[in-house]
Amino acid sequence: MSDSPRPDDASGREMHRAKASPQTRLSPIWIVPIVAILIGAWLVYDNYRGRGPQITLVMSSAEGIEAGSTLIKTRNVEVGRVERVNLSEDLSTAVITARMSPDTEAMLVEDSRFWVVKPRIGREGISGLGTVLSGAYIQLEPGTSEQSTREFQVSDQPPVAPAGADGLRINLISQLGNSLRVGDPVTYQGYTVGRIEDAHFDPQTRNMQHRVFIESPYEALVTDATRFWSASGIDLRLDTEGIRVNVESLEALLGGGVAFGVPEELPVGRPVQPEVTFTLYADEDAARQGTFNRYLEYVLMVDDTVRGLSRGAPVEFRGVRIGTVAAVPWNFTAPQPDSRSRFAIPVLIRIEPQRLGITGEELDLDEWRERFDRLFGVGLRASLKSGSLLTGAMFVDLNFHRDLTDEYVAETFAERSVFPTTPGGFARIEAQVTDLLDKLNGLELEPLLAGLDRNLSASEAMLGEVRELSASLQGVLDDPDTRGMPANLNATLEELRQTLEGLSPESAAYRELTGAVERLDRLMRDLQPVARTLSENPRALLFDSLDTADPQPRAPRRDP
Repeated sequence: MSDSPRPDDASGREMHRAKASPQTRLSPIWIVPIVAILIGAWLVYDNYRGRGPQITLVMSSAEGIEAGSTLIKTRNVEVGRVERVNLSEDLSTAVITARMSPDTEAMLVEDSRFWVVKPRIGREGISGLGTVLSGAYIQLEPGTSEQSTREFQVSDQPPVAPAGADGLRINLISQLGNSLRVGDPVTYQGYTVGRIEDAHFDPQTRNMQHRVFIESPYEALVTDATRFWSASGIDLRLDTEGIRVNVESLEALLGGGVAFGVPEELPVGRPVQPEVTFTLYADEDAARQGTFNRYLEYVLMVDDTVRGLSRGAPVEFRGVRIGTVAAVPWNFTAPQPDSRSRFAIPVLIRIEPQRLGITGEELDLDEWRERFDRLFGVGLRASLKSGSLLTGAMFVDLNFHRDLTDEYVAETFAERSVFPTTPGGFARIEAQVTDLLDKLNGLELEPLLAGLDRNLSASEAMLGEVRELSASLQGVLDDPDTRGMPANLNATLEELRQTLEGLSPESAAYRELTGAVERLDRLMRDLQPVARTLSENPRALLFDSLDTADPQPRAPRRDP
């Protein structure tokens, strides 16, 4: 066999080439459609690329939202437009489809927030007036997350603080059915330092949960010792301290709010981390009470009425508060101690040593219980006293009574130690009146009444004599001579005055009397020698000379 080509094979290939060339040749007429297709594809791609991302917005109501006209804005700059407004499959929400601008890809992250801007009237004033003519629009606040998404929830209210704002976000839990709402103020000593961002009720835990934002730099005020309480409206109280009225701020008065602070009994504390949870108390007193979390419980067996004694009333020792009344009454149906002769009303109290400045780390409750047991033996007793005559509120007073005759005996009630009591206030007065009546009943009244009759008879006789004496005295006073006595007395006094005027140094009688006295004085001086002579020799009064002999008595001579 030979490998050289054959002539009929070469001619066959030439014929095949000649038949195929007319089919593979491209006609110039196809250039125009191809270019048009390419341009159309480019325009479609360019339009798709320039349309921006499509997002889905979910809101409870599409009030004021119109497809094709409602805008999406950020800082008053248009960044998107609503394309469609539909209902969800379960008809519970409105689903909005919106087309965003191409340069908004970085804004569509998980923590971005949307809300509807429309005219509003609230406690902060009137807002959204610019939408009266232009219509409502959706406001976008870009977030800071790195996780992108295309579905968002639209809020009915604007956010309290921007997503990236400096501050502290915390959670509050309470069992209060109060009217705190989003946007209510959070105050510190009356100054607004934050707002409530979210408020909802958890049916599982049956608690109200609030999310609070504290603005910077006030987040330093929140420590682990901080207490939060509701400051809604006016706090008006009538208790043992009288009448108290407290208003946090005008805004809180109109719509409510939350206040916080550190109780005086506690140190300032340490700063807290974000998202920490606090308890929201009903008022400031309840918040302060919540700091005393270590206490001793006792039961008072009150034989007197407990009217005016309420939960939260103070327990004081000589004016210093050391505890609180926890329940009035407490476990009312429990059996009474056997040592009780009559039914008593149980009152549960708490002794809180932390009120005396003792911290929780230093507090030894067992030591305090032993200390109270010793004090019971030396006369420590509890009694109810009136704290305010205006309100009638009562409080528990602890004091020592050294004059007690009964010895302390330890008792328990419903597994709680019984705090010994003594009657106080009206009960003590009632006991004293009862003792007085018992003494009166023991007196022998018949002799006493007989003596009273005799005394009454004597008193009547005396009254009769007094009446007669009064009548006689009245007759004397009615006598004309008696009535003339004042005139006669005045005349006598006038004469006496004239007589005394006659004895004055300038009167003639006084001068005459003075001259007589002087003459009498001279006479007395002249008589002094005679008096001395007579005193020395009494015979000088009869004889002329003192030297002559004494005469001799002789008989008379008779003439013969």
